[in-house]
This record gives sequence, C-alpha cells and structure tokens, in this order.
Amino acid sequence: MQTDSTHLHAHLDGDATNTHVVVGRSQTALVFALLLTLLFAVIEAVTGVMANSLALISDAGHMVTDGAALGLALFAQYIARRPPSSRHSFGFGRAEALAAFVNCIAMLALVSWIVIEAVGRFNRPEQVHGNVVLFVAAVGIVINLLVAWILSRDSQNMNTRAALVNVMGDLLGSIAAVIAGAVIYWTGWVRIDPLLSILVSLLILKSTIGVLRESYHFLMKGVPVQIDYVQVGADLAAIEGVHGVHDLHIWDMSPGEPALIGHLQIDDLVAWPGVLLAVQDMLLAKYGIDHVTLQPEPRCAPGRRQMA
Repeated sequence: MQTDSTHLHAHLDGDATNTHVVVGRSQTALVFALLLTLLFAVIEAVTGVMANSLALISDAGHMVTDGAALGLALFAQYIARRPPSSRHSFGFGRAEALAAFVNCIAMLALVSWIVIEAVGRFNRPEQVHGNVVLFVAAVGIVINLLVAWILSRDSQNMNTRAALVNVMGDLLGSIAAVIAGAVIYWTGWVRIDPLLSILVSLLILKSTIGVLRESYHFLMKGVPVQIDYVQVGADLAAIEGVHGVHDLHIWDMSPGEPALIGHLQIDDLVAWPGVLLAVQDMLLAKYGIDHVTLQPEPRCAPGRRQMA
C-alpha cells in the first residue's frame, strides 16, 4: 500500500476537482509592471528631492511600495504554484492573500507618513519648483496608466488586484502632483502641494481598506461572501434522510474555490451513499461547493447531543 505524499494528495473518482494548486497565471504582466514602477520611482524620488516637492516624494515612496507589492505578488504566484506536500497538505494558494494583506499594511504605513509630513508642511510652507513637479508628474501619469493596463489584463486573483489598487493610488498621486505643479508654477501657492497629498492619501486609504478586508477574511477562513452559511445548513437538513447538521464549516481553499466539512445525522446509515450523492449535487448546483467532506452519524449517536 502506497503511503507517500503524492499518493495521499491524489484525487480519485468522486473527489473534488480542486487540486490545491494555483495554475494558469502568467507572471509576465507583473514583471513588466515591476520594472516600469521601480524605474520611474527612482526618477521621481531624485526629481522630488531636487524640486523639494512632497507630492513627488510621497508619490515616489508610493511607487517604491508598489514595487515591493509587485515583487511580493510575483513571489506569491510562484509559491502558489507549488503542489501540496507532506508539510502543507492544503497547498500554497493562501500565499497570494498573505502577500495582498502585507501590501495593504505597508500602504497604511505610507499613508500615515504622508499625512503627518503634509500637515507639517502645510503649517510651515517650503519652496517648491512647480515646473519640475509638473513635468515629472505628467510622465508619471503615462507610466501609471501603462502599468495599470498591464495589470488589468491579469486581475482575476486577489493579489494582482491588490497590486492594481496600489497602482491606481499612484495614478491619483501623479494627477495630484500635476495639479500641484501647475498651481505652484502659475500662482506660487505652495500649500497646494501638501494639501493634495492629504487628499490623495485619503483616496488611497479607501481602496486599501477594501482589499485589506477581503484578504483578512480569506486568511481567517471566513465563509465566502457569496454563500449564506445558515441557508446551507437549512438546505442540508432538508435533504431526505438527513435528521440534523452540526460542526459545519465553510471556507475558501483558494480564492473562488469553496470547501465544506461537517457532520450529518441520518436516519439510516445504509442509505448514506444515496444521501451523500444528493448532498454533493445540491451543494455544487446551488452554491458551487465542490470540495465536500462529510461524516455520517446515526440519528441517536451515543454521547452526542442532537442538533438541528
């Protein structure tokens, strides 16, 4: 009898089709986006210091964070392709959600720094070279639009969406920097620089919280948002031959791949194969749950309290 890891992870007839491996995701988009982002971040940081513009410096810092986000995304996609092992029987699909979560935490830290720095500059205005800010920020808009377009072609997973949120935040930062540069160049009002930095930070914060909430829910094995946990229990209990349901758990094995485990109290253990088939058909048709593990129990199992 085989007991190696490969055999233990095998799926036989009647098992779920989920293989616990993330496949079919190209890394080309992330590589191009990473190279463009890091290249322009260096350019923007240097010119931001030369122009003494917080808008440019903060946007450069944002792009550096994006570079880290994209690097994490690449690493996570590589890890997620690894098959299950004897140490990680569920595979590595959660690596993408973990990277998305880390990216969001980094974004929150960056937003905090920008707001603190901007408040200081608003109270103590500093000279800013508006013409330099205007030109570099305009180039930044083009770069960010290109990177966003590249990522949008591969936005089917949580991690890439998190990176895309960062890039869209960069785009907003570049637009704000263009406005700041134009206002400073033509009017000399330097307070527009920190003011727009705060505005962009608030917009970035809104987008970041959404991805943070999604990745946290996934990492905590929360019930998929499209599935009504209570209704699933009711539907299971309504199947002919099922007397009660307990110890029911529903979560995503990997993004978009829900799984279910639980105990069913049935009237007749002899009828279990037919009951199981009915349960599997219902869960797949109504909820898209393919990975199902259920333990049958007699209606009055010794030592167990009956639960509806």
